[in-house]
Amino acid sequence: MGIDVSTGAGGVGLKSPIDGSDMPAVRSSSAADVAAALDGAQAAFRVWRNVPAPARGELVRQFGEQLRAHKTALGRLVTLEVGKTLSEGVGEVQEMIDICDFAVGLSRQLYGLTIASERNEHHMREMWHPLGPVVVISAFNFPVAVWSWNLTLALVCGNPVLWKPSEKTPLVAFAAHELLRRAIAAFQGAPSGLSAPAGLTAVLIGGADVGRALVQDSRVPLVSATGSTHMGRWVGATVAARFGRSLLELGGNAATIVTPSADIGLAVRAIAFGATGTSGQRCTTMRRLIVHEDVYDKVVDAVKRAYTKLVVGDPRDAQTHVGPLIDAAACDAMQKALVDATSDGGRVFGGAKVERSGNYVRPALVEMPAQTDLMRRETFAPILYVLRYRDFDDALRLLQDVPQGLSSSILTTNLRESELFLSARGSDCGIANVNMGTSGAEIGGAFGGEKETGGGRESGSDSWKAYMRRQTQTINYGLSLPLAQGVEFDV
Repeated sequence: MGIDVSTGAGGVGLKSPIDGSDMPAVRSSSAADVAAALDGAQAAFRVWRNVPAPARGELVRQFGEQLRAHKTALGRLVTLEVGKTLSEGVGEVQEMIDICDFAVGLSRQLYGLTIASERNEHHMREMWHPLGPVVVISAFNFPVAVWSWNLTLALVCGNPVLWKPSEKTPLVAFAAHELLRRAIAAFQGAPSGLSAPAGLTAVLIGGADVGRALVQDSRVPLVSATGSTHMGRWVGATVAARFGRSLLELGGNAATIVTPSADIGLAVRAIAFGATGTSGQRCTTMRRLIVHEDVYDKVVDAVKRAYTKLVVGDPRDAQTHVGPLIDAAACDAMQKALVDATSDGGRVFGGAKVERSGNYVRPALVEMPAQTDLMRRETFAPILYVLRYRDFDDALRLLQDVPQGLSSSILTTNLRESELFLSARGSDCGIANVNMGTSGAEIGGAFGGEKETGGGRESGSDSWKAYMRRQTQTINYGLSLPLAQGVEFDV
């Protein structure tokens, strides 16, 4: 609903990050499209909430089959529109398949607790019910995976889903939603005789105006938004003002601590991908490297050598390590950050623009004398700031001394250091890894972070509860009516 691929005027027209060529224009959704989608979702909810959860899981299973059949094609479209390497583009679709499998199993495990009652011949239980229409606002860097994390769980929990993808990635959104529509068509013909109501899902293309209309509507009990901290502040405040819920996945500023006992070879591999994967455009990208002074020179020299071997170029080439940034503005933001880092006393290695059509840059490593305000801000580009430390407590202080709290890691073979890092006084992030980088989360673990990252959790664990409403039920199966806390009230 609400989208049309065309080459005419009035649409969302973009340049390819790969070579700067024009991409097909996509018509933006109108206010009438948004209103119709909201009306349709409300009507669909009244039907879908009554479909048994395992049957709702069957729809998600059908979607997973569509993704398997079109994995390479959809992954290639991610590469074409975002500039990810083919391996990462296909990997994003695999993540969608994985969450489908997770959600199908979950559809038979939407469990609550049974609770002992203090009253004679009473028992209590916790029941989880569908919540209502869910709005998903996703970002360009994972243009379809994040939608699928929310979509699959929301659907098995009994909720319709309205999706506003990034205005920078309308084509892959259209393609992914088309596969979902095919799954819905297959579900309609299922032997169970159950069907999916019209309006169960919709994709709405556009900018901030479309997002505002969805976020402000009181018929939407949950908004799941991925993007900048600035955007998240507005979404959180707006939804809270109408007593709705928001699930926020905002900025990241991941740090990795390298201790004297670290395996240097493993560390270099972890650092190279953590800092340059997806051209530094992940929320979990390694942006700060905190290295013990005893191994500082060895580690930094090894990372610099690894950086010289990175192939920057067309992401469709299997030999490419680093593709383009999403647009020219991202390139400009990176260059400005490097200039500011130099003003702060930093020594820059790499970071130059690559002279070719498209938005290509060399990853940068910047040795900094101290953690500055610049480092506390997230620049969505492959810049790795490096600091040295002497005492382990100083390393933890540096890790924590930023507004964001999404991902972190430590490279060590010292058990005490790894356990301190994982303790309450250690990493203050939602993700804490040992002997690996900061990226590469799996769907089995809940994804999200603390502080200005927003506090939301998506994907695994018990994150499904965000898409449902909890109800405590008390049942009296006796003939008397005792009151809780021993209260007496005789009439």
